[in-house]
Amino acid sequence: YEVVLIGIDKSGKWLLPNQSQFLLHENDPKLIKLNRASEESVALVPQCAGELTHLTDKTAAHATLDVVFPILHGPFGEDGTVQGLLKLAGMPFVGAGVLGSAVGMDKDVMKRLLRESGIRTAKFLAFRDHDKIEFEEIVSGLPCFVKPANLGSSVGINKVQDRGQFEEAVKQAFRYDTKILIEEFIDGRELECAVLGNQHPIASVVGEVIPQREFYSYEAKYIDEHGAVLEVPARIPSDISERVRDLAIQTFKALGCEGLGRVDFFLGKRGELIVNELNTIPGFTKISMYPRLWEASGIPYPDLIDKLIELAVERFQRERRLTSSV
Repeated sequence: YEVVLIGIDKSGKWLLPNQSQFLLHENDPKLIKLNRASEESVALVPQCAGELTHLTDKTAAHATLDVVFPILHGPFGEDGTVQGLLKLAGMPFVGAGVLGSAVGMDKDVMKRLLRESGIRTAKFLAFRDHDKIEFEEIVSGLPCFVKPANLGSSVGINKVQDRGQFEEAVKQAFRYDTKILIEEFIDGRELECAVLGNQHPIASVVGEVIPQREFYSYEAKYIDEHGAVLEVPARIPSDISERVRDLAIQTFKALGCEGLGRVDFFLGKRGELIVNELNTIPGFTKISMYPRLWEASGIPYPDLIDKLIELAVERFQRERRLTSSV
């Protein structure tokens, strides 16, 4: 592949920095950031057949993209907004489309759809920023979790043990979203299963996350290599493994996802399986579960990238055959 790296800064500008110095502090997750020293601002414009339009240098040659791989997490990357832009621009892209991405990001809507599909998920209540939230009327048991409805990577999530922590957790969650969830605590093992495909998805072997902190936080996922132990495959009976894999595919389909996804489960004390969430753009770092699960399933990293790009192109071609007029 001839890779064109596009960086997005905090203000939302799309940039083409010097690819030999694309990132600053690239080996330190706490300090890593985009290098803006030699930037070219670009945009994808609808009806330009994948051409990157240069905004800072009108004389620059236009680079033409064949497929976009959104290596993005959270709002404006994983929630359907970039996916909608890419559809308007007529670009094939890796991963879920607009609807699957939006549903995968909004934990409230996700859980309602799972419940409608008969898939068990943790009990929860959703609140808007104008709602009255009374601790005594809402919290039926402690500990519980308070989290923003639309975010990822465990940002803004807090495990609450008492009223004081609850009130502070609600304030923090509303810093990130106008809708939050208050969710029951599930005492169980944390299992994860990777899904790959469009119309006929397949599931990987099952892995287990064993957090070394209070829960699987942002730091444990991306910064602290010792924040969690990842066991691949998980040490669980084969019948439970098959149930997880089947339920992962059911979840993937129920939420309208395509391309890739990682479904996270709780395995309860009595063998019950509870879907925690589905990530439409799972982590791909050296300590991430998604590529490790496929490696253990017989699909090494380079082949996995190949397959994801092939799925993006296949979906794009399938959708191009549709018509919107009579």
